[in-house]
Order: sequence, then structure tokens, then C-alpha cells
Amino acid sequence: MSKLKEEERSTFKEILIIILKLVFCVVLIYYSYHPPLLYRSIPILAKIAYSVMIFLSASLSISIIRYFIISIYISKNKLKNRVKDNFILGINQIVSVLNTVFIVIAFMYLLGINPIKFLTSITIVAAAIALLSKEYIANMINGLIIMFADKLSLGDHIKIGNEEGKIVDITLLNVILQNEDNDMVVIPNSVIFNSIIINQSKQNIKKLTVEFEVDVAKKFTAEFVERELESVLGDYKGFVLDEGFSVKTIFIKKDLVHFKVQLILKHYDKVREKQLRRLLYTKILQIVGQ
Repeated sequence: MSKLKEEERSTFKEILIIILKLVFCVVLIYYSYHPPLLYRSIPILAKIAYSVMIFLSASLSISIIRYFIISIYISKNKLKNRVKDNFILGINQIVSVLNTVFIVIAFMYLLGINPIKFLTSITIVAAAIALLSKEYIANMINGLIIMFADKLSLGDHIKIGNEEGKIVDITLLNVILQNEDNDMVVIPNSVIFNSIIINQSKQNIKKLTVEFEVDVAKKFTAEFVERELESVLGDYKGFVLDEGFSVKTIFIKKDLVHFKVQLILKHYDKVREKQLRRLLYTKILQIVGQ
């Protein structure tokens, strides 16, 4: 019941903001055609009002379009208003960019600069700026692609390179992960877009992998190591898929044997995974020390 009320408050607040923008916009438009005496005595006030009117008109249109697009999307997909879906996240980012653009345009009008003439007069400078900021623009485009695609979503547990964690936010520039140590890892969208990503949440499973080396003189086999490590699973067997535990010999050097332990977990549980990893490390240290 409380969640429903919270959603209703959120929708009501959004509609109220649209109505307030509409009221202020109508008032400013009216005064632009019927200037009060105050405008004549304080010319800068008329400029400010005109600039605010330009921004509010654009922002009002954007807010209305956003509201209807998201309402239709939520209704179609039966989502809750508070859900931070990728599509909604992408729409919100586009809205933020458009609002920023119109703030700049309104500020230019306040300074008495015609935006169209200004842009046409600095074509070469604009091209140079675009060239210098191409990585920034590429990051933004990649960010929008990530948001509107269904490959990565908020809450997914992914692995990219040496980094692994849960996606807590996707912006126009970065994807932010929370790793097992609760550190926030910021990865540029260009890196995400051009890297191999393992999305374990889409598989509804989680792989736990541990690698270690043993002196070749000990003559341990993969079967022996597997039996030893399997003994520590105990209460965690229900957390591991059937036949989801294995030990492989990766390579053998002159003095060392490199083993790889892999467990396929039924679902992602950070606390239990951390406990299980600690038990495995303790047992591995015992094996190595034999």
C-alpha cells in the first residue's frame, strides 16, 4: 500500500511540475505581448523574462512528451513508475541534455546573441570543438546505445576485463559498478562498448572462479584437489548447481602446476559467495602447505 502511495505521489509531483511550468509559461507569454510598465523602466527584466519564457516553453514541451512516452511504455510493459528501466533511464538522459541545450540558448538570448547566427558564424570553431571532444561525444552515443539496448541493465552482475560487479548506474559517460569490496568502479562507455562483457545476470547463474599454483613436486592431481575442496562445500551444496563444481589443470611449468577451480552458483548472492570464497582460500592454503 505504501509503495502504491509513493508511486501516486511521484506521478502527482510530475504532473504538478508540468502544470506549474504551463502557468508560468502562459504568464510570461502574455506579458511578452502586453509588456507591463516595469519592463519599460527596467529593460533587463524584460530580457530575463523573455529568456526564461524560451526555456520554459521548450522545457514544458519536453516534459509533456517525456511524460506520455514513459506512461505509454510503463503501461505497455506493466512496469512500476519507480522502476529505473534502461529505456526510462535513456529518455531521462536525453531530457537532461535537451534541457541543458535550451538553458544555453536562453542564456544567449539574455546576452543579446542570436543562437542561429552565432552557430553559423563559428562553424570552423564548432568543427574544431567537435574534433577535440570526439571521445566525449562517442561516449555519449555509446551510453545511449547501452541504455536503449537490452544487453546491460541496472542491477546486472557483469564482468569486464579484471573488473566484476553489479551495475548501479548508467550515465551518458560511464557505467558504474559496485564490486565485492563495495568499491565504486567507473568504466567509460567507450570501454564497455568495445570490450568483451560477461553478463552473469542474464544467465541467472554466477560463476565463482579461483586459480592457484602448487609446487610440481607435490604431484597433486586435479581429482585429488577437487575431492579436498569439495569437502568444504557442506551447507553450500544447495547454492551450487549439480555438477557445477570442477577443478582443471590449466598448465604445467617446470616447477609449478596451475589449477583452476570453478563453481557455477544458482544465483548471485554476494554474502554467501564471499563466505564460500573465503572457505575455498583457506582450504587451498592447507593443500598448498601439505
